Amino acid sequence: MNANLYALIEAHFPSGAEQPCLLIPGAPVVHYDELAQASARIANALTRAGCQPGDRVAVQADKHWHVLALYLACLRAGFVYLPLNTAYRRSELAYFFADATPRVVVCRPQTLGTIETIANGARVLTVDAHGGALGDRARGEAAHFATVQSQPDDLAAIVYTSGTTGRSKGASLTHRNLASNALALVEAWAFTRGDVLLHALPIYHVHGLFVAIHCALLSGARLWWLPRFDAGEVVERLPAATAMMGVPTFYTRLLAEPAFTRERARNVRLFVSGSAPLLPETFAAFRERTGQTILERYGMTETGMITSNPLDGVRAAGTVGRPLAGISVRVVDDAGRVCAPGVVGGVQVRGPNVFAGYWQMPEKTREEFTVDGWFRTGDVGEWVPEGEAKDYLRLAGRAKDMIISGGLNVYPKEIEERIDAFPGVVESAVIGVPDPDFGEAVTAVVVAKPGQAIDEAAIIGTLKDEIAAFKVPKRVHVIDELPRNAMGKVQKNLLRQRFGGTSP
Repeated sequence: MNANLYALIEAHFPSGAEQPCLLIPGAPVVHYDELAQASARIANALTRAGCQPGDRVAVQADKHWHVLALYLACLRAGFVYLPLNTAYRRSELAYFFADATPRVVVCRPQTLGTIETIANGARVLTVDAHGGALGDRARGEAAHFATVQSQPDDLAAIVYTSGTTGRSKGASLTHRNLASNALALVEAWAFTRGDVLLHALPIYHVHGLFVAIHCALLSGARLWWLPRFDAGEVVERLPAATAMMGVPTFYTRLLAEPAFTRERARNVRLFVSGSAPLLPETFAAFRERTGQTILERYGMTETGMITSNPLDGVRAAGTVGRPLAGISVRVVDDAGRVCAPGVVGGVQVRGPNVFAGYWQMPEKTREEFTVDGWFRTGDVGEWVPEGEAKDYLRLAGRAKDMIISGGLNVYPKEIEERIDAFPGVVESAVIGVPDPDFGEAVTAVVVAKPGQAIDEAAIIGTLKDEIAAFKVPKRVHVIDELPRNAMGKVQKNLLRQRFGGTSP
């Protein structure tokens, strides 16, 4: 049996050209057979460009349906898909290209000049709403491609997640990882061919690329394919949808729309929130406005989805439910002993969804796994001991100081190292403070050298040129010294308490 994820996906495609797949505002409907043919042509074009199974294909592109066809092409040809956030800047991209050594880089036409100078020998192709240079190459290729025979542990994708040491880590995801997680989600959330998923998420992120798309394609459902999240347009499209996935920011912005009413949401059977904690007040306000309860789930780049509140049953604010089928979760203390319900400890996970390791980082991979094979998530949590949500997982925080802003992971060390290099800066600490729109706002706290003035606007302006916008601090505060404990560790909890009410 072929373990290639595309073979599994294609087996669930509805037959016939009359079956729509992608509903794109202002553009023709893309049917399932068209998507399959487009992916075959791209697979043939990339093969002709020199790609072989196992080669990496890096993609930094806007959300066009051609990019979805490109993803499927990589799967079926045995290439390793490498999605990159469109906000990443030159220095970040140069690192990814040097580390992953892609055979091909696919980018937006407007960034072609920059990408070519840092592509590390890779062939660079463009993609846009009309297909770009990639589409031109694919147009003359055959609409058939024999899906490569893949083993379960062959790599399907590498997704980079920032490192706490400042060096990004590539999470290596196998065909087994992605397939097992997709099947578990389709079952847990009861996706069927009758579903219409409103897709306003980016597709360089696990949530939009794997969770949402796989659920739709593995059930033969349709997707409202929106280029980005716009609250007004989402409200307009909702009556034609049966499901929606989003980050908490989506839901706070919907609630700010007067046109977002119970009637508008009436046909949607499932609202899913993830990638960041959903504030209890947002959870309650959404239920009051729509009469529906948001389903929260928990996952991460290295594991896909881990737990989920139930489709049928109690969905409790502040909890992320029970483990998905085939996945085991435990909460342990510092000595590795399993914690009783109600006791906070480190969250660990084991299952076919857990990644193969960090790309070219064997030592880091070994550090993140226990001797008995459990992955340390870096999150802390507890099992709810009683009540309607008994045995649900409740997350208490993140052991690694990660910030989640607008559903995107931000690791402070990367930003701190850049701020510390500024003239006049002694040291810095980057924290997340509560923000009603983004969940957490990135905030920097800086200690200046004696007699030196720190220019907040200059720091923010310089960082905007160097790193992705979602990582750039919204505010920079200057203080005399950073609070530290007896071991000299900066007490970021005290900084969060001090500046938590000052984000704009």
